[in-house]
Amino acid sequence: MAETQSARRPRRDADGRLATVQDLVGVALAGLVSGLVVLLIFEGVMSLVRVSEFGAASGWIALVLPVWLFTEEFRAARHGAFRIVVTALGAGFGVAVGMTLAGLVAPIFPALVSGAIGAFGLTVVYCLVWFYGLRWLSHRAG
Repeated sequence: MAETQSARRPRRDADGRLATVQDLVGVALAGLVSGLVVLLIFEGVMSLVRVSEFGAASGWIALVLPVWLFTEEFRAARHGAFRIVVTALGAGFGVAVGMTLAGLVAPIFPALVSGAIGAFGLTVVYCLVWFYGLRWLSHRAG
């Protein structure tokens, strides 16, 4: 039986980077949701055995898989100084947006939810800055 290639598979360019911003954001958010599901399961088990109260863990922990993706994108970029500049800008803006969102909802929601909202903001902003910033700087340099 011949295997067919899925049309939903994220596309990659010749360097191994995700080819479109939709692919990058989609894969990053899928990793974030996966991390949140694992964190919710862990929180549920810990509250069932009465080790901690549900929702006490930080939702920022869900960033493990998106950070791994960002590291792999960084390694595949191979553009020297451009990738370092864009990484610093993306991390700076992403942390600023994520911390702002988390701070706005922290009085209302537990740490698990406010951290997850902050992680979502960081992930989206970093993806946008990384994708467009790297291509813009590479194009401007010639």
